[in-house]
Formats: sequence, structure tokens, C-alpha cells
Amino acid sequence: MSAFGQVTHRADGGMQDLPQGEHRLPCPECAKSPHDKTLGVTVDHDGGVYHCFRCGAAGAWRNDQAIRSTAPSRPLMPKVEKQLTLAANWRQFWRDLRPISGTARKYLDAHQCVIPPADGDLRCTESLRHPSRYVGPALVALVTDALTREPLTLHRTWIRGDGTKAPVEPPRLLLGKHRKQGGVIRLWSDDSVSTSLAIAEGIESALSLATVRTPVWSLIDAGNLGAFQVLDGVEDLSIFADHDAAGLRAADECAERWRGAGRHVGIAKSPVPSEDANDVLRRTS
Repeated sequence: MSAFGQVTHRADGGMQDLPQGEHRLPCPECAKSPHDKTLGVTVDHDGGVYHCFRCGAAGAWRNDQAIRSTAPSRPLMPKVEKQLTLAANWRQFWRDLRPISGTARKYLDAHQCVIPPADGDLRCTESLRHPSRYVGPALVALVTDALTREPLTLHRTWIRGDGTKAPVEPPRLLLGKHRKQGGVIRLWSDDSVSTSLAIAEGIESALSLATVRTPVWSLIDAGNLGAFQVLDGVEDLSIFADHDAAGLRAADECAERWRGAGRHVGIAKSPVPSEDANDVLRRTS
């Protein structure tokens, strides 16, 4: 059951009670709050389908026409063919982006974030189209496989220079039909990593953590952080956990794996529930 009581992997978490049309709900896999509505739901007279634009959680259901009951059937999980590596057109798009500047720098400065090195995997553009047809500035991060360094997908955040997200829903998106599992955002390049590394979920959280510890990478979300594999040569791992159930569980899972491999691991979190590293920095500065 979702922490927000609205959706589950089955279609019996309220989705079948929705009227016909397009809806947005918190995702049962990756939502941070009841307002984090990345799950798109489409309902028609036969049933419905749902898909999270961030983590890719998806499913479908059909109404029982014979019984016409409000109790849903099991969702029919569609098979989605995914790109195992970043598609060629998106690789070219990434190569054409520029280092952090303009609106992106203003946005990060407003968040009191450290600007990452130019050889890290965070860039920007002043004009990027959102699926809603909005066009505006965005941060663009390259997601690469933690072990092989192979480019997997792109993470995009539509932003404003005052430190707010653009007026689109959702403001953060991964590329559709691309794999993000096992991926990281190398905000500092591999050349900057020796025997120690710090990690956090979100980009802003990681760049806040960089005020006290570098190099630092973003793991995108709790699922990827919890599954973060042990890296050769890194003996000391610092984890800043988002202070929610998913974030704390992911930090513990990651720490157990690394400690099992004989590595030193430290976990830090905000004393305030639901805060991430950027919330802490902005509240205490």
C-alpha cells in the first residue's frame, strides 16, 4: 500500500474509482510526498493504465464487465522494451549541452548548492521542451552505470533562476524507455574519486552535501541508492539518507552491502523527518 493511501501495484488503491479521463497521483514506488504526483493514470470505460514518469512503475487493469463490480482485477503489467544504453540521438543532445551557467547557476546558487566541476555529469540548457509542451531552462544530468560507466539515460529538471522548479508536472523526468537501474550521476568525475566517496539521492541533496564532503554522486532515488554496488578502490562511503521510510531503508541496505565487503560506511540524516540534505542546508544557513 502506498504511504499516501492512493495507489498500489494493484488497481484497488482508488484508481478504479477515478472518473474517466487523465489523472495525476503520487507514485507508490518513488513519491516523496502527497504532492509529488509523477504517476499518470488514464481511465476509460473499459479500465485504465498507469505509468510513473520518474521511476517507470506501470500497470493496467480491466473492469469486470460481467459483474460490474468496483473491485478491480489484477493489473495487466505491460511488457516495455527498454533501451539498455543511452540512445544515439540523446548522446548527441548531451554532447551539445553546456556546463553549468545562466539560469542553472542561479538556480543552484539559490539552493546554496556547490557548483560541480565542469568534467562532472551535470550540464544545462536554456531551452528544453517538457512533455506538457512547456519550454524553458533545465538541468540535465547523465546517468551512467555505476560499474561499467556506460551511459544509460538522462535526468532532466525544469528550473527557474529564483531556485524554484518550473510550473510543470512533474518538473523532474528521466527519459522514457531507458534503463536507470544501477545508474548514478557522477557529479564529480571518476578521476576525482580515490578511496572515499559520498552519495545522496537527489542532485540538490548531493550538491548540498558537497559543502562538507567531496567527491559526491547522486543516486537519483531510494531504489538506486539501496542497490548501489561496491566499487573497487573505494574504502570509505558516506551516505546522506533522505529522512523518510524509503530513504532510511535504502541507506541501511546500501550500508549493509558495503560493510559486508569490508568497507567503512557512515550514514547521516536530518533530525527532521521528510527533510533531505538541501532542506537541512537551507534551514540552518
